[in-house]
Amino acid sequence: MPEAERRIVLVRHAKAVPKDAAEDFDRGLADRGRHDAPKAGAWLAQSGFAVDLALCSSARRTRQTWQLMQAHWPTPPPTRYEDRLYDADADGLLDVVRESTDDLTGLLLVGHNPAIHQLADGLCGGGPKDRVRVLRTSFPTASVAVLTVTGAWRDLDREAAQLAELWTPGH
Repeated sequence: MPEAERRIVLVRHAKAVPKDAAEDFDRGLADRGRHDAPKAGAWLAQSGFAVDLALCSSARRTRQTWQLMQAHWPTPPPTRYEDRLYDADADGLLDVVRESTDDLTGLLLVGHNPAIHQLADGLCGGGPKDRVRVLRTSFPTASVAVLTVTGAWRDLDREAAQLAELWTPGH
């Protein structure tokens, strides 16, 4: 029996207000973020890259990003807000992904840099060279990386995924 192909969609929250505007956890989106997040959501909704579950950091800017993104989906996936995604490093994010049940074929994470970029870069073992090159060098706010993996979530490891698509606000 062939191993199941799965999809992981990694989203960096949209541009937030400056760090001195509020406590970090409570920082909301800046005007540019409120403009870019819906564009990211519309692109993802039209891309055909379906997900079964969204995991979103419980920080205000990530919640706002995801709420603006999913407004463009005819049927958004169930969402779970996770406190531990707020200050996790890339290994911590990977641990959360590995906890996913095997009935999920598509998983979306909305998180923070540098961890979300490090996770995308670390999982990426190949894909279209031009997009991989961009992913390796930058992951701007509101960026979306779509990666495909084979096998169980619990077995996911570094360089085990292929970059299927990369969307950035200037795209």
